[in-house]
Amino acid sequence: MTTPPSRFEIGERDFLLDGQPHRIISGAMHYPRVHPDQWRDRIRTAKLMGLNAIETYVMWNFHEPVRGEWDASGPRDLGRFLDLIAEEGLHAIVRPGPYVCAEWHNGGLPTWLTADTDLRLRSSDPRYLEAVTGYLERVNEIIVPRQIDTGGSVILVQIENEYGAYGSDKAYLAELIRVTREAGITVPLTQVDQPIPHMLEGGAHEGLHKTGSFGSRIGERLAVLREHQPTGPLMCMEFWCGWFDHWGEKHHTTNFADSARDLDELLSAGASVNIYMIHGGTNFALTAGANDSGRYLPMVTSYDYDSPISESGDVTEKFRAFRDVIAKHAPVPAGELPAPVDAPVFEVALEPVGDPLTGVDLGEFAAPPTMDELGPGVALVSYETSLGTSRSTTLAAEVRDYAWLSVDDRPAGILQRTIGDLATPIPAGDTLRLLVEETGRVNYDTKIGEPKGLIGAPLVDGEALPGPWRVRTIDVPGLYDVVMDAAPAPHVAGPAGLRGCFTLDGPADLFLDTRGWGKGYAWINGFFLGRYWRRGPQRTLFVPGPATRAGENTIAIVELEAITQSSARLLARPDLGHEVE
Repeated sequence: MTTPPSRFEIGERDFLLDGQPHRIISGAMHYPRVHPDQWRDRIRTAKLMGLNAIETYVMWNFHEPVRGEWDASGPRDLGRFLDLIAEEGLHAIVRPGPYVCAEWHNGGLPTWLTADTDLRLRSSDPRYLEAVTGYLERVNEIIVPRQIDTGGSVILVQIENEYGAYGSDKAYLAELIRVTREAGITVPLTQVDQPIPHMLEGGAHEGLHKTGSFGSRIGERLAVLREHQPTGPLMCMEFWCGWFDHWGEKHHTTNFADSARDLDELLSAGASVNIYMIHGGTNFALTAGANDSGRYLPMVTSYDYDSPISESGDVTEKFRAFRDVIAKHAPVPAGELPAPVDAPVFEVALEPVGDPLTGVDLGEFAAPPTMDELGPGVALVSYETSLGTSRSTTLAAEVRDYAWLSVDDRPAGILQRTIGDLATPIPAGDTLRLLVEETGRVNYDTKIGEPKGLIGAPLVDGEALPGPWRVRTIDVPGLYDVVMDAAPAPHVAGPAGLRGCFTLDGPADLFLDTRGWGKGYAWINGFFLGRYWRRGPQRTLFVPGPATRAGENTIAIVELEAITQSSARLLARPDLGHEVE
């Protein structure tokens, strides 16, 4: 569906829609974090709050996880997402990166790209630019026919993302602008950085309109932004109204009244806004990222973000407070807001099927290869070598990020990067095995693209194990089929597969309780819900209704440690953990 073409421009003090001043009141919603059959519902709910635009990042590694294998279908159909925004009468803001941060795996950059250690990321390195150009050409093919001046929804396109916090390569920015404009992008181009002078200037380019990212001290931040953007509209491209969670921490929330007051101050100053996030959604499958500012901290599966629209699509107290604020400054649709609905509550018996981690045997290596050297998308690897010791000893290894050790097939300890526990006593034995899991790639700062897996040979009493190393990779997304096809086995200690069946009267959102399980992955009808971990704070996994069906449904679990609850419980409401503001 298209509408009559319009002009969207940057004026002396305002955004201009067909020559008239226009304020953007937008909300962030990332299509990869929402089941595609729920896109329209979430867009419509956002519109009820008074928004006139939806913003999304585009994650390169979501569309091209393997080099040359581009996918823009199904959950990756950016064009359909933009069309739905237009059909609902809203504008769209697109931020293609190529780097996006977003608490997303590797900041959105493909692992096949970052595996090249000679490449200078986010720079004018010709080889990096060659790859980026191919990506942007693909994305721009989708955006160009959906711009507002052709009757589509797109009014702004962002170049890079928070670049001033990383670098200041103006030739790099200039090339991204050139590629974008030559592809046919005619709408205004923007940048975003925190309103800190060196960041705003590092990410600046004469072809870009500066915007800011902040969630408090509104007057101060707008003043700094105005100093560096003396003309044109002021815009907070990321109004942080919530926060993300790491495994092992508490669930972050923000006081809705404080956030509403800050939003009111922002709109009262005449600024435009993009609320980050209006609806956070879920880091399905293995898409969650990580942070490392001296300590590695992986993200949880939920990306609820304490958003106005919850992970499962409910309107919250924050939604109502923001709606009241927006109504003071712009038209808001009338009508009652939908009330939260409890999900079905029931329990499913699970049948154990034994260890599903058969993997692909890649043969022997003189030294343990990293996951990056083994190919794109590798997240779980078994490394095996001769230990050959007749006495107990101590093993130390740099693992990224979590490893289960066994000696002669007997559990022998765990190494985990998050808490800096990278050495353990081990018993005497002949064969050492390390099962190493990547728990999320860093999405911010200089550790983006760092190698994963076993980094160098482990040390035993200070001496490197000589090898050779037998290596097997495990296809984690493919484990659902392994579990469903396996023969039953009376084994519930990890690694283990468990499966079960349940019936529903019709498709329904569900909340899968994980409190009785250790660490692993879960699927419903083959839809990869993501990771669970006893460490918390998250205690339930969101199951989107379109992943279920009337009649028989299947559930599969791959448990890597141990379970105390050999059944699956479905709860009425989500449990994202103890809250902290």
